[in-house]
Amino acid sequence: MELTNFTIRQTHEGLKNKDFSSVELTKAYLANIKKFDKDLNAFLSVAQESALKEAEKADERIKLGNFTELTGIPCAIKDAILVEGQKCTAASKILENYVAPYDATVIKKLKEQGSIILGKTNLDEFAMGSSTENSAFGVTKNPHDKTRVSGGSSGGSAAAVAAEMAAFSLGSDTGSSVRLPASFCGVAGIYPTYGSVSRFGLISFGSSLEQIGPMAKNIGDMELVLKAISGKDEMDATSVDYSYKKTDADFKGLKIGVPKEYFGKGIDPEVEKIIRGAINKAEGAGAKIVEISLPSTEFALACYYIIAPSEVSANLARFDGIKYGLSVDGKDLLDVYIKTRGQGFGPEVKRRIILGTYSLSSGYYDAYYKKAQEVRKLVRQDFEKAFKEVDLLFCPVSPTPAFKIGEKTADPLSMYLADVYTIPINLAGVPAISMPAGKAGNLPVGLQIIGNHFQENKILAVAQEMEKML
Repeated sequence: MELTNFTIRQTHEGLKNKDFSSVELTKAYLANIKKFDKDLNAFLSVAQESALKEAEKADERIKLGNFTELTGIPCAIKDAILVEGQKCTAASKILENYVAPYDATVIKKLKEQGSIILGKTNLDEFAMGSSTENSAFGVTKNPHDKTRVSGGSSGGSAAAVAAEMAAFSLGSDTGSSVRLPASFCGVAGIYPTYGSVSRFGLISFGSSLEQIGPMAKNIGDMELVLKAISGKDEMDATSVDYSYKKTDADFKGLKIGVPKEYFGKGIDPEVEKIIRGAINKAEGAGAKIVEISLPSTEFALACYYIIAPSEVSANLARFDGIKYGLSVDGKDLLDVYIKTRGQGFGPEVKRRIILGTYSLSSGYYDAYYKKAQEVRKLVRQDFEKAFKEVDLLFCPVSPTPAFKIGEKTADPLSMYLADVYTIPINLAGVPAISMPAGKAGNLPVGLQIIGNHFQENKILAVAQEMEKML
């Protein structure tokens, strides 16, 4: 077997038993990046020199017996998460040459564990998109079919794991951005409960919606990384005192809710067949399947596309040609702002800034932003009611498998509809994972398992059992 075929746990055993070194392992992953990434475009930058130095340090730690399961394990980081001394572009021209002055909290935690950072991965500009086609540096292709998208916004992170160019990766999820690419690329990915993972050092897009989440080859690997990065952080006031505690799954007596709104108009028949098949297997293992309703689902997309752009318009005001990144000369200060933002931001980012500024403007705030916040409360209440009846929810991640590159770029609304099953979760702040459930032709399809707040352990225990059945 190639070293890059192993799961994190298998790799850890190999490192512990001195079957191979972290330096050898890191070189194997770097060789895969060199071999495959010219076709896939998953990485925006590769930190070969620092990765090999870190691997040498990891080997020393292992020799001294001072190591964890993530020591010496190579990973990839979405290029919206700061890694000190490395470029952090957010896939935007406005930050093309920006070098991070400090580590994000999740990066500090991974470095403490002894993980090896191979490089930074591609994304939709400022994490705005569902396909990685909005990147200023080119689309990331799907490793299963290079004519198709890898999903977004964390498309590079998902493709890197799927193509064995990293043992695991970090992405961020504001509306679908870990789960959709995980589903499209056939890997495991999680949106953790809002507040369970620090956002300090993540370039902000939608502050009340986004969380950093790991992607990995399987559920067990993803669980290891989630455990390492979660917890309270004094640098992030929205983070909570939370530590992941493993639990076991018992399908006997487990109540699984199936939201009827997630199987309506627009779902690909092949996707529905695969997800229904997974639900039937859970039922065969002893779970009770209950059809439930999340009636506010139909309003969630419209609600999200007022709240998220409103937060964008505030968060991206800091990129003005003065403090960070690109600065274009002008005849006065206003001219500098206009020219820098005009040249630095791409079309989707501009669209969302304009939408958000309009929604927050005098005379429209009550009609749009306030109304959207009221709808968000209804979405949250739908989930609260559902979790009084059932333990978990099973549904698709996306109505379709990965679509063709260029298929939806001319119609932003059809692109936004790719997130119809994921956005309600971010509005409610509850945890959800995407796990591989099968294939429609050669294209992976993800099963979404949703839990109540801070019940990642329950979701992951059930997902690990589902892995054995699917």
